[in-house]
Amino acid sequence: MSDKRDELRHFVVTPLQTNCYAWVSAGECLVVDPGGSGAAVAGHLGDVRVTCVAATHGHGDHVGGAAALCRATGAPFAIHAADSELARHAGEMSEVGRSYDENAPEAGRLLAEGDVIEVGTATFTVMETPGHTPGGIVLVGGGSAEGVAFVGDTLFPGSHGRTDLSGGDERAILSSLRRMAAEIAPETMLLCGHGPETSMAVELARNPFLR
Repeated sequence: MSDKRDELRHFVVTPLQTNCYAWVSAGECLVVDPGGSGAAVAGHLGDVRVTCVAATHGHGDHVGGAAALCRATGAPFAIHAADSELARHAGEMSEVGRSYDENAPEAGRLLAEGDVIEVGTATFTVMETPGHTPGGIVLVGGGSAEGVAFVGDTLFPGSHGRTDLSGGDERAILSSLRRMAAEIAPETMLLCGHGPETSMAVELARNPFLR
């Protein structure tokens, strides 16, 4: 993080141990991937103004808590258009036999390539990275968030997100990973949807799917 005013808060939610992140900058907050426990997450953000609740993709374990969080904070829900319908079924039984807190709300903002989410002195630019889902995105930090990217389930340390669920596309995710390798700076910290963080430099050296 390049600016001491900014803060990253991290919550682990859902039985799948989904990483929910809150980026706080100048009193404002962007929440990324509230897969569950939306009201509880809101309770940890009472000292800031949540201005946007964004999802890297529409699977229930990443959006199941969005409705409660949006109700508690008044913030709009943002997701790529290609995944908005998927997110609306988060509270229903999925193809793998899981359901989450409740369906995501209707999107107040549909995200697309190049869109910018502003929060305080930070910006996050949308990079379309289909493959895990049709509407998967990466949010690449700028301004006081330069050097950070929220990558959802597109990339994991040494691996990538599964593509065997409905809407998954192995060829597309490999193309997305190659694009990330070419366009995201090596020093960038990658905040994944599950498990530990990594960096682009480490992944360029060790992840076989980026070569």
